[in-house]
Amino acid sequence: MTHILALDQGTTSSRAILFNRHGQIESVAQKEFEQIYPKPGWVEHDANEIWSTQMGTASEALTRAGLTASDLAAVGITNQRETTIIWDRETGDPIHNAIVWQDRRTSGLCDRLKDQGHLDLFQEKTGLILDAYFSGTKIKWILDHVDGARQRARNGELAFGTVDSWLVWRMTDGNRHITDATNASRTLLYNIHDGAWDDELLSILDVPRSLLPEVKDSSAVYGHTTSDAFGAGIPIAGMAGDQQAALFGQMCTSPGLGKNTYGTGAFMVQNTGREAVTSENNLLTTIAYQLDGTTYYALEGSIFVAGAVVQWLRDELQIIRNASDVERLARQVDDNGGVYFVPAFTGLGAPHWDQYARGTIAGLTRGANKGHLARAATESMAYQVADVIDAMEADSGIETRELRADGGAAANDLLLQFQADILGVPVIRPEVLETTALGAAYLAGLAVDFWESQDEIQSQWALDREFTPSMSASRVADLRNGWSKAVERARAWEDPDASESASATNGAVGDTDPEESVRS
Repeated sequence: MTHILALDQGTTSSRAILFNRHGQIESVAQKEFEQIYPKPGWVEHDANEIWSTQMGTASEALTRAGLTASDLAAVGITNQRETTIIWDRETGDPIHNAIVWQDRRTSGLCDRLKDQGHLDLFQEKTGLILDAYFSGTKIKWILDHVDGARQRARNGELAFGTVDSWLVWRMTDGNRHITDATNASRTLLYNIHDGAWDDELLSILDVPRSLLPEVKDSSAVYGHTTSDAFGAGIPIAGMAGDQQAALFGQMCTSPGLGKNTYGTGAFMVQNTGREAVTSENNLLTTIAYQLDGTTYYALEGSIFVAGAVVQWLRDELQIIRNASDVERLARQVDDNGGVYFVPAFTGLGAPHWDQYARGTIAGLTRGANKGHLARAATESMAYQVADVIDAMEADSGIETRELRADGGAAANDLLLQFQADILGVPVIRPEVLETTALGAAYLAGLAVDFWESQDEIQSQWALDREFTPSMSASRVADLRNGWSKAVERARAWEDPDASESASATNGAVGDTDPEESVRS
């Protein structure tokens, strides 16, 4: 048993990565899956396609490395968070497509919750903002809109899970319905201080407790894979939401250490230790990880669209063939030419939390070209991260001295140099960019003694490159001022009344109409 297999189930693709005892990658397999957009602002996935692509990549990764399941000490899971799946406990069939974390259909419901005075209660108990981003209102939407779903949930016939729960259920042939504390903390239903599902919040959203999984540590043996899944009973031994897994993979395990992951979205997370720091600047207080029953917390700034803006350039505008081409195209111009791109395709996350913002390109002139657009798209990731770090420093009182970067877009040298310039601090890129999967592997390996301690895995972290600031303060100020103006033009673009009508979510919070349904 010489390797750990990390299943990295992301928003646009499923990946499987094999790590050896030195924390080095032996093989990688990846497969994209369909993004479903039923209406503007709605985003769905086929949960069965998530399962099939994830198992396919696991098999492919083993084959590429010349290994079999018997070579695995454990399987670790990291996943896109907040994405909501409800399935039939007997058949294992989902009752509706997975509603993705990016989906905005419950924005009107969140507004009503705020109007009814629930904002502070949810934030106090969960550390989260009342926003369509999180799972709780998605669960309510499915129960309200699929025929008979609410009664079946009350009868104990249905199960809810984020993607981690779904994968464990399938890998154990329905024998284990679990999640870990990091994923539970993203549902709007979990009291992060008590470490339990909260009956008051469940009542407000009318979510039956029988739907919910058991909550476990982030590093523990949860069960074993069945022969149908891997051909052998492999321990499933580590689990964390993608951003918390990346924090652990970057070994940001001391208070004050933080990282930013440039993935489909961008997520800045700072470890605050055993203290749950309440944000005064629209950040999230969340669980970083839970080990041996002890909960460690973090501040998080969640940016909805980062690398996804590059996919948009590729798939919708078709000005690049591959995501990696964006850096070459952006380097064809010396600067952004006054062009700013606010990629608020699904609203703005931290620190703005504007559900009704929409994507905006500002500052176009006759001389603007696709190079300027590529550069503005690249720079938009760095601007959004800088906005979050400003808020994080105000909340924690800790000045940022360096930023550890990971995720697919962190391979872009132009992006990381611009990020260092805008922040005025070094940006550090590790040798292993796949820190999300690495974190899941570390959590799994610790649970089965593949690695003896955090000290052992801390020694494996290695630097690839450090980007140091080189831009004048006056130039930074000018650029950030332009960005702020562009953000203001993107905000409150969507009419809340129109959004409410499109969501087809009617009635007061807590009321249900069994006749109102959307066929899955």
